[in-house]
Amino acid sequence: MTAAIAARALTVRLGGNVVVDGVDLDVADGEWVTVIGPNGAGKSTALRAIGGLLPFDGRVELHGTAVDRLPRRRRAMIVATVAQTPVVPPGMQVLDYVLLGRTPYIRPLGRESESDLATVDDVLGELDLEAFAGRRLDTLSGGERQRVFLARALAQGARILLLDEPTSALDIGHQQEVLELVDRLRAERGLTVLTTMHDLSTAGEYADRMVLLSGGRVAAAGTPREVLTERLLAAHYRVRVRIIEGGQGPLVVPVRTENVPP
Repeated sequence: MTAAIAARALTVRLGGNVVVDGVDLDVADGEWVTVIGPNGAGKSTALRAIGGLLPFDGRVELHGTAVDRLPRRRRAMIVATVAQTPVVPPGMQVLDYVLLGRTPYIRPLGRESESDLATVDDVLGELDLEAFAGRRLDTLSGGERQRVFLARALAQGARILLLDEPTSALDIGHQQEVLELVDRLRAERGLTVLTTMHDLSTAGEYADRMVLLSGGRVAAAGTPREVLTERLLAAHYRVRVRIIEGGQGPLVVPVRTENVPP
């Protein structure tokens, strides 16, 4: 399979500190790879660097082209990033927010074309958001807002989706709804998905492969069954767990530590 994303020796420094340290990472065209790791492991920073949103050392290629050599507009046509907490202008309506995804296709000082509006209408329909087009984002539920954030990314026409904690702050029902939607869109549109997630069991249900970051470095990579092991999670999360076989992948169950008298 062709590599949609290829990172080699990816290193990111923030405030003089090395946050991502020599990471190698590949995502095949059409694949779903999830990056996991404890807090501070460098997951979100690596994702932003891969999307061309942070300066880095090393090399990152998107479909064979170095991301730091892509003009900003061209890059936005190739890769769409959905932040964990996207910045939304106060009072913005759903339709206007999704239209922002068409920015790379609109000339400076120009206006959206009929084609842009048609693309947004199609995306709103596909994600069952037509009824929300005139609503303000701050009036929507968490699950509804997450669908709107995905709609803007899809409106960009990008084939690569970078999703930073797409289910954070969502209840279990909305988590499943969002991830099922991403999986369906991946199949229907031939998308490549690279995401970060904290919920290990849920991550293992949907990812084709996983990458475990710890201290900014790759500690393990492989299928969910190869990465979600009691040994690896104990070593890098400092947690006791039991691994149970689930329907689509391993389930990670925390095990209570017995209280030991002093």
